[in-house]
Amino acid sequence: MAKIAIFTERYTIRSAVELTALTNFRLAAFELGHQLDFLFKGELKYLGNYEAVFIRALTDPLNTSYVVARLAELHGMRVIDSSKSIRICCDKVNMYSRLMAHKVAMPETGFLSVKEVNEANAHELFESMGIPLVLKAPNSSFSAYVDKASTPEDFVRIGKRFLRRADRLVVQQYLPSDFDWRVITLNGEVLAVVKYIFAQDKWKLMDRASDGAWAKTVGVEKSQANPKLLKVALEAANAIGKSLYGIDIKEVGGEFYVIEVNDNPNIDAGAEDQANPEIYQAIVRYLAGEN
Repeated sequence: MAKIAIFTERYTIRSAVELTALTNFRLAAFELGHQLDFLFKGELKYLGNYEAVFIRALTDPLNTSYVVARLAELHGMRVIDSSKSIRICCDKVNMYSRLMAHKVAMPETGFLSVKEVNEANAHELFESMGIPLVLKAPNSSFSAYVDKASTPEDFVRIGKRFLRRADRLVVQQYLPSDFDWRVITLNGEVLAVVKYIFAQDKWKLMDRASDGAWAKTVGVEKSQANPKLLKVALEAANAIGKSLYGIDIKEVGGEFYVIEVNDNPNIDAGAEDQANPEIYQAIVRYLAGEN
């Protein structure tokens, strides 16, 4: 029997779908003959009593979650997500650089310093990458600090706003689509596949339609997913590491392009587990050292 801890924060259990998912992890551990307990920030002194820890809170090198990952690694525990994955995925410049180095299919992407965010560079980038361009702050999540620029003036305005929180700006080719694929992987294996269908007339997952409707999540059985989609997703995951990742992918003209690799991806009850309910047991087995 393995003793597994889930580190979470109070804000995580305010959502019914997240709380249900945490319960599902506990049930999966029980069914597999393992012990699973929840730990909060005030209980980290007990972390060493466990053999593995699963982080279900916002990951960032400045957050408690990163401290948990490092402490677990120092204790020789299995940990999701690894501190290395947190450092890479929470810095989009680092993440995209790794994807480029491994020749992963992705939109054309560049990085700019503060001095390079000007209208002259905007004109050149519009010419080479197309209009509009997608601008991203490297340390953002949940589509925050991600915007489109269609004019040099917008480019400078958005870029300078984002650079208030970073010293570099990510500039990326815009690939229009009505949905994103999300492939969840762990240790080089696909755990789940979902399609995030954007709200009407929106281009980002977290944007609501004018009537208040959110994006829709549609589960796809792994066996029914396009092999090219899974191949690209695994190439992206392997470029980062072996931890738990959610790879966001655009499908354009039958080809697949990685938009982002997220550590600590959402696994919400009734959403990411729709077509792959075995995801809970798969993660527990990994934490218990069974694979």
